Amino acid sequence: MEIKEKKMITDVFVDGARKGWNIGISSVMPNVMMAFVIIHALKITGILDILGKVFGPVMAVFGLPGEAATVLMGAWLSMGGGVGVAVSLFTQGVIDGAQVAILTPAIFLMGAQIQYAGRLLGAAEVESRHYGILFGICILNAFLSMFVMRFFV
Repeated sequence: MEIKEKKMITDVFVDGARKGWNIGISSVMPNVMMAFVIIHALKITGILDILGKVFGPVMAVFGLPGEAATVLMGAWLSMGGGVGVAVSLFTQGVIDGAQVAILTPAIFLMGAQIQYAGRLLGAAEVESRHYGILFGICILNAFLSMFVMRFFV
């Protein structure tokens, strides 16, 4: 029988902090930085303004400018990317704090579906014909959360 050595609580904390730091630096930061760069490129090229006009009517239902649709697009690819897009739009004055609050639940309700399709649905051997309905449910939940959040903010 193997005897496990008991670790002190401080050692457990430090180990957890190291793991968290490594995850943040290797996984979250690249997504957030990518989002900042993409939003900046969209703004410089004028595409962000075009997206704002195209998605403006739909996003207005939730009390958001059309540009906020890019947050949902980013979140669909990666939650870190969605957060990065939201922060980038916030720092550029495109959305305000209340609008970030409206978007936040949606980021996590529909976030990273592309990543999860391979990691989870593929590993669980879910038939690809079911992906559309699974994605649709997440997207519907995200839109419902924005609608509800609009009344709380």
